[in-house]
Amino acid sequence: MIFEQLDTLGHEQVVFCHNKDAGLKAIIAIHNTVLGPALGGTRMWPYKSEAEALNDVLRLSRGMTYKNAVAGLDIGGGKAVIIGDPSTDKSEALFRAFGQFVQSLGGRYITAEDVGIDVNDMELVYRETEFVTGVHQVHGGSGDPSPFTAYGALQGLMATLNKKFGDEEVGKYSYAVQGLGHVGMEYVKLLKERGAKIFVTDINKTLVDKAVSEYGAEAVGTDEIYDVNADVYSPCALGGTVNEQTLPRFKFKVICGPANNQLSDNEIGDELEKRGILYAPDYAVNAGGVMNVALEITGYNRERAMRMMRTIYHNLARIYEIAERDGIPTYRAADRMAEERIAAMGKLKLPLGRTTPRFQGRIRGGA
Repeated sequence: MIFEQLDTLGHEQVVFCHNKDAGLKAIIAIHNTVLGPALGGTRMWPYKSEAEALNDVLRLSRGMTYKNAVAGLDIGGGKAVIIGDPSTDKSEALFRAFGQFVQSLGGRYITAEDVGIDVNDMELVYRETEFVTGVHQVHGGSGDPSPFTAYGALQGLMATLNKKFGDEEVGKYSYAVQGLGHVGMEYVKLLKERGAKIFVTDINKTLVDKAVSEYGAEAVGTDEIYDVNADVYSPCALGGTVNEQTLPRFKFKVICGPANNQLSDNEIGDELEKRGILYAPDYAVNAGGVMNVALEITGYNRERAMRMMRTIYHNLARIYEIAERDGIPTYRAADRMAEERIAAMGKLKLPLGRTTPRFQGRIRGGA
């Protein structure tokens, strides 16, 4: 059944990583390396079963291929998951053992932070392999990608407002922001700087209070966010929040935010199109983080990173052009844009070695 899944989703390689002494159970999935080595974060989560972990890593790694392709990066898509509770199961041995498996792939897979993982964990992985991005600035890395993800999302928002309303004036419109983590709070800050009306919600009351006191946001309940009379719904945390239960409650005209996997399924994407709600495909909007860490491969430069974030505006504009050209929903247009680029580059038969990671300016050794 595993090979049937790989055949359906198009994966090139799946590696099961086990080290009994370190307590490591991990899976690395390399989906596609046509554009370059597979880049995608490592997630640590207490999966209920190995099958659940496998399904997650296969889905996430495929998503990274599309995200990286639409972002115009010369990297492919991959992802890793570590089975375990990030609050109790972390150890130096576990992450260094994982780093050895990443190193064994010789650069076909490059890892980074994801859910349950922080920069301190990546420091340990980095001791065993150079094929890590998002490392601390003291090592010549880019550090926390959250501000770049939020700034990139702002670029996507401006392109989406222009498509829907004919202008890019963020402050003219109101926003329902769900989730106030690192990215969500930074996104709220950017909206506030432009004079926008903001409604916020989060399961963490402390974060809500901060958004209210520092950025003048209006707090609403976690379920009430779907009923807010705002122009734009901006998911910044959970996936699948646009679904059969929530969609009938929407008064929003636009859905644009940095959360992953916002649509519960493709049918919801089709329904948004029918209702005239403009959906900004999530993996195009939230590409700022991966754009930022990808620069570490050739030598990180913050000014260059900020310039790359601004290309997200043009990527979204292109997606809307394809949707209109082909008469398809925007989520399908984003997939088509990615697939067209991968196919075009694939015909050039570029070897993987063309983009073998160099990581110029980075320093390895003790943390």
